Amino acid sequence: MEKVNLTIDGVKVEVNEGETVLEAARNIGIDIPTLCFLKDINEVSSCRVCLVEVGSKLLPSCTVKVEEGMVIKTNTPKVRGARRTVLQLLLSNHKRECTTCSRNRSCELRKLAEDLNIGDIEYEGDRSESYVDISSPSLIRDPEKCILCERCISICSNVQTVGAINFSGRGFDTKVAPAYDKPLGESTCVNCGQCVAGCPTGALTEKENIDQVWSELSDSDKFVVVQTAPAIRVALGEEFGLPIGERVSGKMVAALRRIGFDKVFDTNFAADLTIMEEGTELLKRLETGENLPLMTSCCPGWVKFVEHNFHDMIPNLSTCKSPHEMEGAIIKTYFAEKYNIDSHKIIVVSIMPCIGKKFENNRDELCSNGLKDVDYVLTTRELAKMIKQSSIDFANLKEEEFDNPFGVGTGAGAIFGATGGVAEAAMRTIFEITSGEEIDNIEFNEVRGTKGIKEANITLPDGKVVSTVVINGLSNARKIMNMIKKGKKQYDFVEVMACPGGCVTGGGQPIVNSRIREKVDVRDIRAKAIYEEDRNLPIRKSHKNPYVNQLYKEYLGEPNSNKAHEILHTIYVKRNMF
Repeated sequence: MEKVNLTIDGVKVEVNEGETVLEAARNIGIDIPTLCFLKDINEVSSCRVCLVEVGSKLLPSCTVKVEEGMVIKTNTPKVRGARRTVLQLLLSNHKRECTTCSRNRSCELRKLAEDLNIGDIEYEGDRSESYVDISSPSLIRDPEKCILCERCISICSNVQTVGAINFSGRGFDTKVAPAYDKPLGESTCVNCGQCVAGCPTGALTEKENIDQVWSELSDSDKFVVVQTAPAIRVALGEEFGLPIGERVSGKMVAALRRIGFDKVFDTNFAADLTIMEEGTELLKRLETGENLPLMTSCCPGWVKFVEHNFHDMIPNLSTCKSPHEMEGAIIKTYFAEKYNIDSHKIIVVSIMPCIGKKFENNRDELCSNGLKDVDYVLTTRELAKMIKQSSIDFANLKEEEFDNPFGVGTGAGAIFGATGGVAEAAMRTIFEITSGEEIDNIEFNEVRGTKGIKEANITLPDGKVVSTVVINGLSNARKIMNMIKKGKKQYDFVEVMACPGGCVTGGGQPIVNSRIREKVDVRDIRAKAIYEEDRNLPIRKSHKNPYVNQLYKEYLGEPNSNKAHEILHTIYVKRNMF
């Protein structure tokens, strides 16, 4: 690759041709501030915070390419003054409720104002006004906190190809909104929450259910049960200053007990249950050839994406409920009967890495006898807030174990949190079911990793080849779905997770600012912790979970039985494509 010689703040450097000024500066330890910039996703220089001086001009460093002999100054009075002016103008039209904003500790705008020593705002003039959009069951959109950085638009349109939001209006009236200024709840939004993860301010946040859960916990007539998804335990610690990816399963259980939940269960149990149902469903479809490929249904964002965009392929979705909905249904049936608890008094709370689960738990299809399978969904961030409200010293908690009968999950259940985990867990069980023998090599590395599309032909012991594709990120899903429809690709099994990297980087996980995202692959770090959890568990195959087997023996009969279908399976609906 050709090299380019230039000078940055008096330092002569040699960099690769094609690099931006921002990259060149950061490579030598000069951290030019940015706000709209999100590497490989939003590189549009719209905010102008990253201005540098080149000759007599001020240029945006995030998009300007290096040139031979270029002399760059990043810290002159002219540069500092321009950055301060840009930031003050942004703040002059910003709803400044920093002390009460849910993003006050992770807001990049607030942090930059602090770094640039912004005190009084010189430009107090007219401010744009708009309503707070609370129409979505998952998201809250506050345009008065939006800085028009375009990150959410780039993520929604390019990374996810959903296109639920875009710029509307002109000049001072410009805002980010769904088409025709419809409420977000009436748009094609799939509630993945990646826009929330990318937003530098509090313009997009999850719709919190913390107060409702506290109210249920204080009601002595209610039996309040909580379950936690596998991805929570490798991210929750970050909210308390622990390293990215540190596993905190035992501390999390201890904290939930101190908050006051009557039972603390593990969604890994229901992930094992899902494998029993979905694996059997796959074997039946392979036998009959109907509705192939079978497409996973664990991810609510992906399911809603299909309901909006691929009506003719809805029958290909597995009829299995997602794991936490299965667990909620089992708690309100089997558990209620076994322990003689009135199901109408049981409240099920799911702690999820996913904002889309808030939409999912309100689906009419996931209710029975007037009861929701799951009553409330909290994100990882919401759980962290409850722990802090309880004055719990999380980092120093002693580890505790989940409650039974739904506290035992296998390694196969744990890996559901990473892209490829569902496919790998299914293969571990299908291999042994079809062969009737124990297999030693249970790690299917061909479906692991954060690559957006991973294909694998897996040969079962009976000689049947299962053509599999594992996808993360909805732009990749759209690509594969279109190829399947055109007959360019044929698969037996399709696993899709809407969020890039899978549940470990779901929209409800701890916010990681743009600078850290540039330096480390958060997806990879958290996924490695998930696989470490798998390796450390004594049971690593779903069909070996003793409590799952007990559930079938005492209550469900066998996988895909009529009773299992009644409680653990669901249907889907066509939704508007626009």
